[in-house]
Amino acid sequence: MKSLKYLNKYLLKYKFRFFWGIVFVIVSNIFAIIPAQVVRHAFDLVREGITMYQLHEGFDQQEQVYDSFARSTLFYGAVIVLMALLRGIFLFFMRQTIIVMSRLIENDLKNEIYAHYQTLPLSFYRKNNTGDLMARISEDVSRVRMYLGPAIMYGINLLVLFLMVIPYMLSVNVELTIYTLLPLPILSVSIYYVNNIIERKSDEIQKSLSGITTFVQEAFSGIRVLKSFVREQDSHANFTTASNTYKDKSLELNFVNSLFFPLILFLIGLSTIITVWYGGKEVINGSITPGVIAEFLIYVNMLTWPVTALGWTTSLVQRAAASQQRINEFLNTKTDIISQKNLEKDIQGSIVFDEVDFVYPDTGIHALKKLSFQINPGDTLAVIGNTGSGKSTIAALVCRLYDATGGRILIDGEDIRNYNISNLRSQIGYVPQDVFLFSDSIRNNIGFGVDALPEEKMLQAAKDADVYENIMHFPAQFDTVLGERGITLSGGQKQRVSIARALAREPKILILDDSLSAVDTKTENAILNSLQRVMANRTSIIISHRVSSVKLANRILVLDDGIVVQNGTHEELMLEPEGLYRALYERQLQTEELE
Repeated sequence: MKSLKYLNKYLLKYKFRFFWGIVFVIVSNIFAIIPAQVVRHAFDLVREGITMYQLHEGFDQQEQVYDSFARSTLFYGAVIVLMALLRGIFLFFMRQTIIVMSRLIENDLKNEIYAHYQTLPLSFYRKNNTGDLMARISEDVSRVRMYLGPAIMYGINLLVLFLMVIPYMLSVNVELTIYTLLPLPILSVSIYYVNNIIERKSDEIQKSLSGITTFVQEAFSGIRVLKSFVREQDSHANFTTASNTYKDKSLELNFVNSLFFPLILFLIGLSTIITVWYGGKEVINGSITPGVIAEFLIYVNMLTWPVTALGWTTSLVQRAAASQQRINEFLNTKTDIISQKNLEKDIQGSIVFDEVDFVYPDTGIHALKKLSFQINPGDTLAVIGNTGSGKSTIAALVCRLYDATGGRILIDGEDIRNYNISNLRSQIGYVPQDVFLFSDSIRNNIGFGVDALPEEKMLQAAKDADVYENIMHFPAQFDTVLGERGITLSGGQKQRVSIARALAREPKILILDDSLSAVDTKTENAILNSLQRVMANRTSIIISHRVSSVKLANRILVLDDGIVVQNGTHEELMLEPEGLYRALYERQLQTEELE
C-alpha cells in the first residue's frame, strides 16, 4: 500500500470532489435505509389492519378502519417511491464526484508520466522496451484508476452502510443480526478468491491477445519478406497455434465467470432463508414483529453488494498497488542530463572536444577514447570510419543526448553542460542515422521542429534536400500522408525529407549522421551541391562511412575504434598510402566501378 501514497497529492488536489462524494454516499444510504423502516411499519400496519378489520366485522366502523388502512398504506408506498427517487439522484451525484474524480486523476497521471518520459535520457530508452513503457502509461494507470474510483467509492459505501445499519440491527435483535449476516463474510472471501482467478486468467488472455497482435503486425509489416521466402503456410500455422491458445484461455475464463453469479445468488439465498427461519422463530416467541423480518431482508439485500464488492475492491487495491509501484519505478528515475547554469544564448557554432571519453551506460562499450578536435564557427568537419568506430556517438554528444564520461565538450567556449538543454537543441539541426518520419503529412514532417513554418521556407528546405521534385509528383504533393514510420516513401526519399526537416530550422549547427547512405551517387552530388550553399557560415558535421560524402568538408577526422587515426583535408589524407582513409577511398571507388 506504500506505493499508493504517491496518489495522495491528487486526492488533495480534488479534495472538494472527494469530500462531496463522501457526503453523497452518506445521504444516498440514508435514503436507502428509510424505506426499509417504512416497510417494517407497513408490514406491521397490514397485520394490525387485518386484525382490526376482522374485529369490527358487522359494525359501521369497519369501513372507517378500511379507509384509514388504505390511506396509511398509500402514504407508506409514496414515501418508499420518494426515497427511491432521492436515493437515485444522490447516487448519480456520488458517481459524478468520485468516479469523475478518478477519471481526472487518471488523465493527470498519464500526462505526468508522459511528461516525465520525455525528460529521461536516451540511455533509459535503450534499457526499456517500448511495450513496457506503453503498458505503464495505459494498463497500469487504468488499474490505478479502478482504485481511485470504484474501489474507494464502494469501500466508503460499505463502511458508511455498516456504521448505519449494523448498530441498528443489533439494537433490534442481536441473535437475528448475527444469523442474518453469517453468510456475508463467506461471500466476501469467496468473491475475493474467484475474482483473483478471473483477474489472473484475464491477464493471461490479455498477454495472449497482445502476442497475437504483435505477430499479425509483424507479419503484415514484413509481408514482402514473408512472401519472398514463401513462408505463408508456416506463418498461418503459427497464427493458428496462437489463436487456439487464446481460445482455450477464453473458455477457461468463461467457465470461472459462470461460477461467479451462481455463487453470489446461493449465498444471498442462504442468508434470506436463515433470516426468515430464525426471524419466524422470534416472531412466534413474540420478540419481534413480522415487519422486522421484512426490514432485515431488505438490509441483507442492501449489504450483499457492498460485501460482495469488498472482495472485488480488495483485489482492485492489490492490483493498483502493484501497478503504482511499477509506475513509481519510472517516475523515480531521474535524468542525469541536467543544465548546471541554465544558460540561454544564441550560439555561433564553435565546437571543441577536449580529451573526451565516452562509455555507453547500458552496454559498457567504450565508444570514444581521449577524443580531441576543434571546429571553428562556419566550418565543416567530416567524420569518417568503419562501422562501430564511434562516429554517431559524436553527434549524440553534441546534441547532449548523452553526457561525456570523461573530458569536456565546449560550445562557444562554454561547457555544454551549462546550456539550457532545450535552448541548445533548438539551435541544432540533427539528421539521425536511423531516419524516423511520423504518420502525418510531408508538410508536417518537414515543419516538425518549427512552430508555424512559412510556406516558402518549407519549399526551400525540400529543394535544398533534393526531394522537392519527388514530392510534387505525389497526387497530394506536400499534403501526402505518410504511412507508419514513413513507409510510403523509399529509403532515399525518407532520408531527404529528414534532411529537409533539419534545414527548415535554419540551425546554427547542422549534423548529418550518415544521412546520404540510401541515395545513389547522382542524388548525393545534387544534395551536396545544394548543401554547399546551406552550409556557408554554418557549423556543420558530416558523419559518413562513404568517402564521397565528405568532399565539402574543410577538415576530415578518420576514426577507428573511438580513436582519431588520421586528421586533415582530402588531399592531405590521400598522400598517406598506408592510411585508413585512402584504403576506404580505393575500396569504395572499386565498388562504384563494378556497379
